[in-house]
Amino acid sequence: MDKHIEFEDVFREKAPGYTMVYVEADVVNGESSPELIRELETTAADIASRVQLQEINKIPAIAATRQAYKRMGKDPNRYRPSQEQLMRRIVRGLGLYYVDNLVDTGNLMSVMCGSSLGVFDRDKIAGDILRLGVGKENEPYEGIGRGPLNIEGLPVIRDSKGGIGTPTSDNERTKVSLSTTRISICLNMYDVSSPTPEEAADTLRNLLIKYCNASNIEIRIVTP
Repeated sequence: MDKHIEFEDVFREKAPGYTMVYVEADVVNGESSPELIRELETTAADIASRVQLQEINKIPAIAATRQAYKRMGKDPNRYRPSQEQLMRRIVRGLGLYYVDNLVDTGNLMSVMCGSSLGVFDRDKIAGDILRLGVGKENEPYEGIGRGPLNIEGLPVIRDSKGGIGTPTSDNERTKVSLSTTRISICLNMYDVSSPTPEEAADTLRNLLIKYCNASNIEIRIVTP
């Protein structure tokens, strides 16, 4: 694998139950495929039929992510984790947005397992180390489609140039595009009861093969 995963002491302290499913793969990206859109719509319809809005933040994986935010000093109601944002859109009947096969596959995985994940263009990541820590005051960060984002108190994944991912939003600098051919994915599991990291890894592998023509897939399960 190209990248080594490290954890800062403050992250270990504030997120003791954290596990990452880390994936590297070669992929073929493309416009959102009809088959992928159908699976997203079917999954969304199932969620909308059985989940109430007030129940979303009690889903174990989401609740565990929110607790990590609180321990790190961030209000999860102001800076909602991305999987909670997606679930709320579904339950409120706002529908999902479609970007491309890589982004949409990540969103599908996120709502299926209840955990956030960052999908990064591996060629845009600086250096060989990804380090997990906590966002600092005035730390520069450009959220995808959000502009400057205050990441103080958020869990953050950094490369040698700075933050590239948080559970709330990934960074513009390392986002995937239609020309992306190599990816790194960080699936952030703050609750590992259901699915287990091994089950999540298998599901993610299958989705990447099915929708992104993934090959040379390497998966590692990492804990602090």
